[in-house]
Amino acid sequence: MRALPALLAAAGLVLAAEGAWIPAKAALAQALLARAFARSLAEGGPVRPWPWADTAPVARIGFPSLGESYLVLAGASGQALAFGPGHVEGTKEAGEPPGLAVYAAHRDTQFRSLGRLAPGDPVEVQRRDGRIVAFRVTGSRVVRFDRSGLDPDAPGRRLALVTCWPLDAVMPGPERLVVEATESTEP
Repeated sequence: MRALPALLAAAGLVLAAEGAWIPAKAALAQALLARAFARSLAEGGPVRPWPWADTAPVARIGFPSLGESYLVLAGASGQALAFGPGHVEGTKEAGEPPGLAVYAAHRDTQFRSLGRLAPGDPVEVQRRDGRIVAFRVTGSRVVRFDRSGLDPDAPGRRLALVTCWPLDAVMPGPERLVVEATESTEP
């Protein structure tokens, strides 16, 4: 019986460490990605954030109304999303006509605030070529992961931000929050 409190305390510490690991890893990765992105802009080519990385930062996405910005990685594999938002393969680069750029991220790290974006809110994307593209949120919707209706070749210059839904869930589910934006001529 004397060992039970110590055992429970140890189990609690293990669970707390596991819960803090993903956000801590994502925060550290963003610092390393920032350095790599700055070098990419200066050198004109992709720079891996650490020697064994199989991806590189391709953009910086900012949400001015939320006071947040994040580095976006090439690809949206589970490995890439552990470190930051990913640019979904097969979609356009932000601001390229015609079409849609899609960025995805985990709901408990970089896109935890996505539900607070409202129509009219600005979204800024700095591409790896240094160009800054301004977007305005047009709306959001919840969809099944396999029925998003997103068309990468649709007319115009659009952006979709995607994360799991509901935002406060702890278990994976089939629904996704999609925040949609169109390119804006206003900063």
